[in-house]
This record gives sequence, structure tokens and C-alpha cells, in this order.
Amino acid sequence: MNSFFKRRYIIQGIFILVTIILLGRLFYIQVIDDRYKLSADNNVLRKLIIYPARGIILDRHGKVLVQNEPVYDLMVIPGQVKALDTLEFCGLLGITKKDFDRSFKKAKNYSLYRASLFQKQLSARTYAGFQEKLFDFPGFYVQNRSVRYYPDSTAAQFLGYIGEVNDKEIEKYDGFYNRGDYIGKTGIEKSYEELLRGQRGVRNIMVDVHNREQGSFFDGIYDTVAVSGDRLISSLDKELQLFGESLMVNKIGSVVAIEPATGEILASISSPGYDPNLMVGRQRGNNYMRFLNDPYKPMFIRPIQAEYPPGSIFKVINALVAQQMQLITANTYYNCPGGYRYGRRGFMGCTHVHGTINLEQSIEESCNTYYGYTYSRMIDHAGMRPVNAYKRWRESVAKFGIGTALGVDLPAERNGLLPTPEYYTKVFKNDKWTSSFNISLSIGQGELGITPLQMANVMAIVANRGFYYKPHLVKAIGEKKIIKKEYTEKNYAGIDRKYFDPVIEGMSRVVNAPNGTAYFSKIMDIEICGKTGTVQNPHGADHSVFVAFAPRDNPKIAIAVVVENAGYGATWSAPIASLMIEKYLKDSISRPKYYTERLVNANLLPGQKKPVTKISAKKDSTTAAKPERKAVLPISTPKLKVKENE
Repeated sequence: MNSFFKRRYIIQGIFILVTIILLGRLFYIQVIDDRYKLSADNNVLRKLIIYPARGIILDRHGKVLVQNEPVYDLMVIPGQVKALDTLEFCGLLGITKKDFDRSFKKAKNYSLYRASLFQKQLSARTYAGFQEKLFDFPGFYVQNRSVRYYPDSTAAQFLGYIGEVNDKEIEKYDGFYNRGDYIGKTGIEKSYEELLRGQRGVRNIMVDVHNREQGSFFDGIYDTVAVSGDRLISSLDKELQLFGESLMVNKIGSVVAIEPATGEILASISSPGYDPNLMVGRQRGNNYMRFLNDPYKPMFIRPIQAEYPPGSIFKVINALVAQQMQLITANTYYNCPGGYRYGRRGFMGCTHVHGTINLEQSIEESCNTYYGYTYSRMIDHAGMRPVNAYKRWRESVAKFGIGTALGVDLPAERNGLLPTPEYYTKVFKNDKWTSSFNISLSIGQGELGITPLQMANVMAIVANRGFYYKPHLVKAIGEKKIIKKEYTEKNYAGIDRKYFDPVIEGMSRVVNAPNGTAYFSKIMDIEICGKTGTVQNPHGADHSVFVAFAPRDNPKIAIAVVVENAGYGATWSAPIASLMIEKYLKDSISRPKYYTERLVNANLLPGQKKPVTKISAKKDSTTAAKPERKAVLPISTPKLKVKENE
């Protein structure tokens, strides 16, 4: 009897255990493990992501710079794919069997039950032909998207481009993006990604066993609507940008133009550039590699990433800083016998003997000797140890936005280079050095590195007589035209307004006086205040530099032009800047046609035969400073020296 009851309890226990296991398995399948649920749902229900239209980008006058056009991404759910005629499939899409196998393997590795990208950006024509046969290929469906289109093919480096997200970006945005989604990679597209991308929607679609749509799930009550991205109004003047790009064809360099009263960037030209439409579509990867391997580096954003010793244009800053320190005045005179001697053997030459000149004349004639004496006063005769005096000088120069990124709304802006006193102490192995050890800083040579954007911003400071607004490329955001607060705040350079007058008078003479180095860039009814420079290049021909603002009173534009390997600033950069100023202020060019054609048609690329020009100009001094000690190579890249006295 006891044995019978014992067996009964054992059998009951077995049944209870089996029941528990079955119930546990059912619970696991239905609640914990979603594979079967996904498989079941995907047999009857498909969730389609509705991608919003990316925000368009306009120029300052409301003209379209970037808009959208439709494309079609082919998606796949590998677990639903059945045997298919791959030859027909590949023929419809214009791909090879190898492409098919690679894409399908990638999708399977990602997930059997979740959709992933199979082929991106099908054209409307390809999609039309494939759509008729789509029901023959269960597991595949088409996702509507939009990509960027650039109607004028302009401002590629400024606007940037979008591309498929990578794993790092998916992780950064905490899963907001999925594989196959697009994101801003460079330029404005990257800086304003979260505003441009909009808000995605979802559409729930019923499908049959043949993968054909059967209508919305529950009449769409569970669907959500996509919200388009914000519209951006850029500060760019499209016509000025296009004109500047035409002037910079077959040249390496950049042009940056700023509105001094607002800090808005009117033109941002990096040359050589590229057609931004080539960074859209299925050939984007091939085009990207071609640009990346181009020796002229069209993907390099020169206005914010190229660093050059400023050369003679830096004399403007030294003239202002020395006055603020009350070490010179507008009536301070120095005698120039043809160069500046320092230490026992050091000599920094000028182009010719200037004689006795004052501050205004030193700017007009770009006298190296004047600034050798001026720098010596600031470092050696400031009533403190030279190393401390240099620290004070450096702090004053830094207020002009030199040596640190200005914070423009573009990624990857470089700081430039303004050497610290610790750097020289380390180089010279003690802190007893004087101005003779780095006298090249007096004329913008040596270790200094300044971006074209920083050059233009210095001109905005001079134009405003002492302050600047942070340079920016987006003027307003959205329908409400929101302006970021940081772009409305003044940044002061620490120089009293009265000290700008003699400097500006000298800059005016550079362009408007018959003996000025940029006289051939004069505009009859617009007073330009500018400064030329020529940067020596140890790897090739000299670089041409010019900075300016105009008009003198109530300035509307500040500009910096750098043309690499082009020679004198007066010959190439100054005329380009002058035409840009005239185009912006008058919306037309009044000078003879040949004046513009000479610049447009010139090929100044390295290795090309330079065009003959009849424009004469005062040459910059090619005589660099000769320090007593062993020369110190600049830290900045590229390693450049400067021709002075243009």
C-alpha cells in the first residue's frame, strides 16, 4: 500500500514538474524572448519609419543653398527571405551577385528578424522597375528617404555633407539612429545635426504572405507623424560666395569675409573646392576617396584649419598693443637706415631706407625697422623682466582672437599658434632671453600661426575700433528666426578706441595713396583700409596675403585673402579682395573686364607656369631676421617664414 502511494506521488510530481517546465517555456517565449513575437508580427505587420524632410539651408537673402530630393533605400528582413532568382534580382538593381552576397551576409549578421539596409539610395528609375517585381521577393521592402541636393554646387566645405551613421555615432546618440540612417558628417550639417534632422514618425502597415501591403494597421491610429527639421538661414551671401569661388579657380587658398557689425560670415571659400553633389548618391564613397587622395586637398577646410605666419599684417596688432601699453604714440618716430640691428650680429632688413617715419607711415610703408624697435620696447623696456613683459604682450595679442579657436559654428576649427613664454624658456634653456631671441614676432614671422578666419576677425576688430562679435555661419534658426545669444555679445580686444585712428589712416594709405603697396586695388568711390603681406614657403613659391575692411566709416565688410604659391600680396590677394568688396557693396563690378578676367583665368597651382602681369607692386622684404643663436623652426604646420615689407 505504501509502495502504491509512493509511486502515485512520484507520478504526480513528474506531471507537475513537466507542467511547470512547459508553462515556464511558454512564459519565456511569449514574455521574455521576443524572437517569436517579432517573427509573428513581421508576418502580418511592418513598422515603417517615416523619415522627415531634413531642414533646408538658405543664404542671407533667402536663396536656397541646400534642399532635399527623394531616394529609395531597399531594406531586408533576412528571416523572411525565401529562395529567389538572384540573377533577376541583381539585374533589376544593377548589382552583381558578389554585391548581393556581401549585403545579405551583412544583414544576417546584424539580425534575422530586424530590418536593415540592403541597398541604399536607389534612383527613382531603378525603384520604378523594381517595384513591379517586389512581391516576388518576400523579406524585401523599400524605405522612402530624402538626400541633399545643392542647386548651385557651392560652399561645399561650409555646408558639409551627410552620410551613413557608424557604430560610434549610434552609441554617441544613445540609439537614436539605426544602421542605414544618415547623419551630418561635416560642416553645418554636423554642427546643427539635432536641429536639421527633425523628428521621425512611424507607420504600421499590414502585409500578406506575399509581402504586399494590405493597408494601415487599425486605420493608422497607432501611427505617428514625422516633423521636418528646422530651416537654417545662413549668413552666407550666395552671389558673393559664387563670385569668390570663380576668382579662386585653379588657386590654393581661402577667402573669408565678415560683416563687422554682426560677426556674420558673408563668404567662406576654401580652394580648391568640390561639387557637393558628388558627396550624394551611391558613388559617394568612390568620390570621397578620390578627394581624399587629391594632392591639392579639396576636403581640407582652409579658412579654419590652415595656419600661416601672418607676416606684415601682424604689424597692425603690434602697433595697437604698443600704444595701449603707452610705449609708443602716433607721433613716435624711428629712423630706418634699411634694417634693424639687434644684439651683436642680428639684422632684420627692409626693402629700402625709409628714413625717419612715424606710426602711420610705418603701416603705409610696412617698415620692419619700426616694428623691431617697437617690439623691443614692449619686451625689453617695459619696466619688468622680459619674460614677464612677453607674457603681458602675449595676453594682449590673444585678446584679438589669436592662438585660440574663435568658436565658429563649424567642427574641427584649429587654434592657430601663439607661443608661450614657457616655450622659449625651454628652447633657450633659461628664462633670461630678450626680444632679440624672438624678434621675428615683431613682423609676424617665426612661430606664429593664424587661420584666415582669425585674420578676417582681426580686420573686424579694427573696423569696429576695438571689439568683435563671434564669427558665425548661421544667421537665424527656424520659422521664428532664433539667433543664438552668444552671437550678440561683444568681445573686446582691450584696446582704447583712440589708438585705432593712426593705424587705420596708415591702412587707408596702403590702398589709396599712390605709393601704397595695394594702390592698384583701389576702388574710386569706396575707401578700403588694408594691409598686404607675402609669406615665404620653404616648399615652393611664396604665399600672397591681403586683409582689409571697407568702407572706412561705418564698415560693412572685413576680409582676408590667402593665395598659396602666388607671390606678392599686392599682385593677387589684394585684387581678389578688392573685387569681393566691390561686389558686396555695389552688387556689380565697375572696373574693366580684363581686370577680373586676369584673376579668373590665372592658374596659380604649384608647378604651373605663372601668368605674366603688368601690375607693379612694392616688394616685401625677403630678408628674414638673423638671430644671434641657432634658428628655431616654427612649431606650426606648415613650417613657413614670411617675406616682409609689402
